[in-house]
Amino acid sequence: MSHDYGATGSLSQDHDAEDSSGASPDKTLGKLHRGLSARQVQMIAIAGTIGTGLFLGTGKSLAEGGPASILICYAVVGFIVYVTLLLLGEMATQYPVAGSFNAYTTRFFSPSYGFALSWNYWFNDAVSVASDLTAAQLVLQFWDVKHSWIVSLVFWVFLVGINAIHVKAYGELEYWLSFLKVATIIVFIILGVLVNVGVNQNHEYIGARYWHIPGAPFVGGFGGFATVFVTASFAYGGTESLGITAGETKNPSKNMPRVVKFVFWRILLFYLLSILLIGLNVPWDYPNLSNKITTTSPFTLVFQQAGSNVAASFMNTVILTSVLSAGNHALFAGTRVLYGLSVTSPRQAPAIFSWTSGKGVPIPALLVTSSISALCFGSSFIGSGNLWGWLQNIVGVSNQIAWLSIGIASLRFRKAWIAQGRSIDELKFCARWTWRWGPPFVIVTVAAIIIIQGWSSVIPTFSPVDFVSLYIEIPVMVVMYVVWLILKRSPDTRSPSQRPLVQGNRRSSSKNNRGARSASQRWYNDWFDVVDIHTVDLYRDEYEAGEEDLVEDEERQKRLKNTNMAQRTLWRLYYLFA
Repeated sequence: MSHDYGATGSLSQDHDAEDSSGASPDKTLGKLHRGLSARQVQMIAIAGTIGTGLFLGTGKSLAEGGPASILICYAVVGFIVYVTLLLLGEMATQYPVAGSFNAYTTRFFSPSYGFALSWNYWFNDAVSVASDLTAAQLVLQFWDVKHSWIVSLVFWVFLVGINAIHVKAYGELEYWLSFLKVATIIVFIILGVLVNVGVNQNHEYIGARYWHIPGAPFVGGFGGFATVFVTASFAYGGTESLGITAGETKNPSKNMPRVVKFVFWRILLFYLLSILLIGLNVPWDYPNLSNKITTTSPFTLVFQQAGSNVAASFMNTVILTSVLSAGNHALFAGTRVLYGLSVTSPRQAPAIFSWTSGKGVPIPALLVTSSISALCFGSSFIGSGNLWGWLQNIVGVSNQIAWLSIGIASLRFRKAWIAQGRSIDELKFCARWTWRWGPPFVIVTVAAIIIIQGWSSVIPTFSPVDFVSLYIEIPVMVVMYVVWLILKRSPDTRSPSQRPLVQGNRRSSSKNNRGARSASQRWYNDWFDVVDIHTVDLYRDEYEAGEEDLVEDEERQKRLKNTNMAQRTLWRLYYLFA
């Protein structure tokens, strides 16, 4: 099949697939379907973040950094990710295409960098599935389950099956698993407060006692504090993949801003309240909280302190379903990233990955992405706790690279928007309060975190395995960037929208300066592959609402303007929370 894809890495939603003979097969083949509702997308955003990182990763963070470090680091990273999500939402609302921020980086910054980023993020999602299935084995240790890898295998088969059916099946599963997680966290927050004030097995007030035990509140000094950044990044990872759903979201120009505005504040609220209560109720040196063999969920420990083993088992069951949800989300996102790579122009992945079933599911991309998760079975030989820690580091750093890249893409997008004389008012969604400082803030802070978080792997003693798991992706990104730059991105293969950015002073009319600019342009063109903000096409792939979208908006407005005050209030609450 051949497709008409733009240089942005997006799929033309109106393009009909054609085979080599020129015949027109089923129009659904080669295309994703917009089958996710606003209700599902909002819950998917929550599901992508509230998972193993919160339920299990907080145990590792508490053991390595202490209660103060975990609260501060998660708050700092949370704010950075919130700003990042606003920047991504701005681009995803304007251009709801397959590939999300990978496509935006390719389009507005550099195709070569976009190639390296996309493959890195695909690997991140594939490894995340392995990480989640490994976490399932850790959760099962609470019940002393033998041969827990068999359960991981069953989970793997189930996830592949769900994702192979239809995007609606994925969305509906995520919705209900997310609903269960959110309800459980609300129960945990209430129970955590009660346990802290004395409703516990010992019937005693805990207060801030565990902030003053030896080693607390900052465990391991600066090294312990820095280490928490990577586990926090792992925990918040998934919010950026919200943009990946844009290519399959109904009425994205309306629904994406709603999701961006409301979802993350809920996530931040859940995280910070939960982490505060964990630091208050669980000592950092609790036995087996986090070691090479196992990792215990602080959530389960708090339920145990309430004096009910049944409640603790219920909490552990919820954690197990959250692992399933997180794996489902990562598998979906990785599949769509690989699909997006196969539909760029020029292609950055084999064309077979652009093939979709009649239901709009990229089956080849799904199968290859899911095959990487066989890593989870390595835990039988390495030790689940150790393996999960390494996978957590790799995924956490990959998340940070994604956030950094969103900042770069947003900076280039906004500069291009202004350089080409377009008004901010033309944007379908604009986070005006971040307009001047948002992208630079994300770029600088995330880069700083990437550099300092490996402190404990070097000082006081050098740990080669930890160092590699924290920094291996940086040289890999550089190598992939250079390889694509040299082998695939020659100047004569570029479209006008991919000419280099640096062209000298445009106002000068000197022939010598024009000659210098020409030489400079060729040099940058050969070595840096940076897109020219003055020529990049800002109109391609802009979403225009269809008839179905207009009907949905009209129905929403009618409900919110209902003359019956009770019904109007109920609808407002529904749209606020669902």
